Amino acid sequence: MFDRILVPVDGSDPATAALEHALEIAADHDATVTLLYVADTNEPSQTRVGTDVVDVLEREGDEIVSNARERAAARDVPATTDVVQGAPHDAIVDYAERKDVDLVAMGTHGRDGLERQVVGSVAERVLNAASMPVLTVRATDDPPTYPYESILVPVDGSDHATAALGLGAAVAERGGAELSLLSVLDDQLLGSLTGDDERESRAQDVLEDAESTANDEGVDDVATAVESGSVPREITAYAEDSGNDLIVMGTHGRTGLDERFLGSISERVVRTAPVPVLTTNRSS
Repeated sequence: MFDRILVPVDGSDPATAALEHALEIAADHDATVTLLYVADTNEPSQTRVGTDVVDVLEREGDEIVSNARERAAARDVPATTDVVQGAPHDAIVDYAERKDVDLVAMGTHGRDGLERQVVGSVAERVLNAASMPVLTVRATDDPPTYPYESILVPVDGSDHATAALGLGAAVAERGGAELSLLSVLDDQLLGSLTGDDERESRAQDVLEDAESTANDEGVDDVATAVESGSVPREITAYAEDSGNDLIVMGTHGRTGLDERFLGSISERVVRTAPVPVLTTNRSS
């Protein structure tokens, strides 16, 4: 599925966690990884060393990508490196498009501490703008499980969710993983637009269609569930309670007028999910 994987690195714990996970995927897929450091042009970086003016961030980047390449070599994963300048999210997306990569894998926070307030949304901006799937990984005490044994795909019948279902089914079929399909009845909408019984019946119909689609993609081990509550909270809670190893979802879980209200669901899941999140902004 994935032949060319782009991994933005900056030496932080989340970026390192994403790198380690991406190397596992690359080794499994016989893929090549590109290790990219973005020297943020919004930060002052030039200084004088003797008679020379040097870019401190670029020097830092050279060291970081070199260390990342050593990690790749230790796993026998072929890797290339690059250091570029720019605004991080724009530079990552532009680079991914130019290099025609199949997957971007990155930490959910590019920096630690107070800087998080400024650049913590880099991954979220990338997953909304990139045309290829984006895998986000949080730094936790326990490294992510790979190969994935259980994959969660939230479904609601929208085009973006259907595209995510196709992606999740492909990952599950390749690795022989169980596929969990979840429909969440938003508690903020319950009883407000249509009857609750009607909404639950509609959710069951969506799940039946999704299960049929997964079966057609070669996935036989499929579980379905309907939950009620806050959509992002129920998704992360279900993943934790069910022991899912990966969440796959579209970057917009709904379409139409309520998209402005619900469009941040994927971003909120990325921030809180106990497992990696694979997103796609393609529509079916």
